[in-house]
Amino acid sequence: MISRDQYIESINKLDHRVFIQGEQVDRIADHPISAPAAMALAETYAQAEKEDQKALYTAKSHLTGETINRFLHIQQNVEDLIAKIDMLRDMGKKTACCFQRCAGLDCVNAVYSVTHDIDRQYGTTYHERFKDFLIHLQQNDYFPAACMTDAKGDRSLSPSQQADKDQFLHIVEERPNGVVVRGAKLHITGGVNAHELIVMPTRALTEKDTEFAIAFAVPADTEGVTMIYGRQPSDSRRLEKGKPDIGNLHFGGCEALVVFENVFVPTERIFMKGEYPFAGKLVELFAANHRASYGGCKVGVGDALIGATSLIAEVQGTEKASHVKDKIAEMVHLNETLYAGAITAAVKGSPNPCGSYSVSHLAANSCKLNITRFPFEISRLAQDIAGGLLVTLPSLEDQEHAEIGAYVRKYMTGKEGVDSQTRMRVLRLIENITLGTGAVSYLTESIHGAGSPQAQKIMITRLADIEGAKAAARKLCGI
Repeated sequence: MISRDQYIESINKLDHRVFIQGEQVDRIADHPISAPAAMALAETYAQAEKEDQKALYTAKSHLTGETINRFLHIQQNVEDLIAKIDMLRDMGKKTACCFQRCAGLDCVNAVYSVTHDIDRQYGTTYHERFKDFLIHLQQNDYFPAACMTDAKGDRSLSPSQQADKDQFLHIVEERPNGVVVRGAKLHITGGVNAHELIVMPTRALTEKDTEFAIAFAVPADTEGVTMIYGRQPSDSRRLEKGKPDIGNLHFGGCEALVVFENVFVPTERIFMKGEYPFAGKLVELFAANHRASYGGCKVGVGDALIGATSLIAEVQGTEKASHVKDKIAEMVHLNETLYAGAITAAVKGSPNPCGSYSVSHLAANSCKLNITRFPFEISRLAQDIAGGLLVTLPSLEDQEHAEIGAYVRKYMTGKEGVDSQTRMRVLRLIENITLGTGAVSYLTESIHGAGSPQAQKIMITRLADIEGAKAAARKLCGI
C-alpha cells in the first residue's frame, strides 16, 4: 500500500493528456481547479494509513493474502458489503464531496464476476486475465477509474445504427496481439486522477452490436487517450486569491470526457470481446453495486450538510426554535433512510458463481431511487434554515477591506460571541454543497449517477415479486 503523498506524486508523474479550460495540464494535483479533487481521492489513501481506520479501510486480498486498500477489494461476504457502505459514508462525511473511488471499486467487482460467467459459457480465459490485472492494481495500490457511459449520439438508435459509430466506443481494428478501439466515455468520475482506466459497455447489446461488446483496461497515460476536464458551478472561485469563498477549503470532485482515439489494447488487457449477451449483465451488476454505494457516500455528504446546518442555526441563534429542530430531525430521518436502504442491499446480498458477493439488486435500486429525491429535500431544508444570506453574502475578502471591512464584520455577525467570519464560512460550506461545486455530486449526480430514476424504476418493476403479491391478495379476499 502507498501513502497519501506517494499517491499524489504518482499522478503528478503520469504522462497523460489532460485539458482544463483549453489548456493542457501536466501536474493535476498542483492545478488550482483540479487539486481539490486530487486531494479528496488522496484522502482514501490517508485514511488507510491510520491505525484506528485500518479495519474499515483495508482488507485481506483473497488473491494474494496481502493487506490491501478496501477500495481494491473483491467482496467475499455480507460483512464486506456492509463495511464498504460504512467506509463510503465515512469518506463522504470527511470530504463532503465525491471522492471518486466508488465507481472503480464497483467496476472491479462487476468485471471480476462477469468474466467468470463468460468463461463458463464460451471457454475463454478472461477471468484469469482479470485476476492478473487485479493483482497488478492491488500490489501497486493503483486507482482504476470506471469508464462506462458512452456519448450515445441519437438515443433512439442502437450502437450499430448510429451515423457516427464513434458515439459508442467500439473496435475498429483487430490485430494478432490485441485490438484498436475508438470512441469516448463521458462523466468519468476521477478519470484525471486515475492510474488505470477500465472500460465497459454502457448498455445491453445485440448480435449486430458485436464490435461494441468490448471491456478492457489501459493505463491512463496510454497513447491516444485524451481527457477533457468538466466544468462545475463556481469552480473558478478556486482561482481567486486566498480562495476563502469556495466553501469546502480542502476537497472537491471531478468528472471528465475521456476520448479514445485509435487506442491499442493488448490481448492480456481485454476482458470481453464480442460476447454481446453478457454486456447487459455486466451493466446491471455494476449498476446494482454502484446504486447501493450511493447509500454510503451521499449519506456521508448528508452528514456533513446536517452538521453545517446545525452549526448555522447555533451561530444565528435559531437552534432552539421548534421548527428548526423539526427540520433538522427531518434531515436526519431522510439521511438515515438512505443509509438503511444501502445496508438492506448489503445484508440481503448473495454469492456470485465466482465466489464473490453482490448486493440485492431490488434493494439497491430502491435505495438509489430514494437518492434521486432525498438529497434535494435535505438541501432545501438546509437552505431554509440558513436563510437568504446564503446567496447574497459578501465575499469573505470584504471583511479585510480597509474601507468596507468594518461594515461586513458588523452586519454579518450572528449572535453575541460569534464573529462574522465564522458565520460566513459555514454559509459558504452550505452554499458549496447545495449550489456550488459540491452540488455536482450531491444533487445532479444523485439523479443521474449509476443510472437515472427511470433506470431504477425499470429494474424495480422487473425484480419485484408482483405475482406473489397478487397471489397473497387473491387468497386474502377469497378469489
